Amino acid sequence: MRDEHNGRHPGRPPEETPRQSARADNGGPPDGVTEGASEQPRTWPVDPVEERAARPPARGPDDGGRPAEAGAPAEAGAPADDTAKRISELEDRWRRALADLDNYRKRAVRALEQERSGERARTAAEWLPVLDNLERALEHADAEPGAVIQGVRSVLEQARDVIGRLGFPRRDDMGQSFDPARHEAVSTVADSSVPDGTVVGVVRPGYGEGTTQLRPAQVVVAQGRGDGPVP
Repeated sequence: MRDEHNGRHPGRPPEETPRQSARADNGGPPDGVTEGASEQPRTWPVDPVEERAARPPARGPDDGGRPAEAGAPAEAGAPADDTAKRISELEDRWRRALADLDNYRKRAVRALEQERSGERARTAAEWLPVLDNLERALEHADAEPGAVIQGVRSVLEQARDVIGRLGFPRRDDMGQSFDPARHEAVSTVADSSVPDGTVVGVVRPGYGEGTTQLRPAQVVVAQGRGDGPVP
């Protein structure tokens, strides 16, 4: 059976017209076929250098998927420069602190020496009047022997006053109970009129009290009644 519209048999392929054959021979698509609809685009060899240049920049693992920027190497060196600057500043401050400490030590040594010298000078100045009175007493020793004795007694009282002003007053330990921190027992005597351990004689007086004690007193201690401590 023939096709009523185009006069072709249903099972027979369409015949090419002379125009279609001519276009096919010239390298173009036949009539009725859209140019480029069935042809694949031609591919050309790619230069490896151009291929690498056309690739997108590499992405770092911590850049959030963004391409690496051109200024990244310069920015990476900035923290190292800041660290070196900070270390230099700390070293300078450390050297300055050492210099200040050394200067302070030297000033403290000088100040302590000056204080000691001043204290020795003040102490010696307290004793100058005592020396002056002793010299006057000796000048009148041949003319008035009695006056010399009186002068020595006056100088003794003056000397006691001076040492008291220096912070070491003379103690009167007669009749006190023996105290190893304040007394040195040089002997004991039998004396039933006072409790045992009572100071009944002072061989050498003591000066100062407590932590400011200059020296302990050498004393004679009573014993014999058996009612008190005996050194």
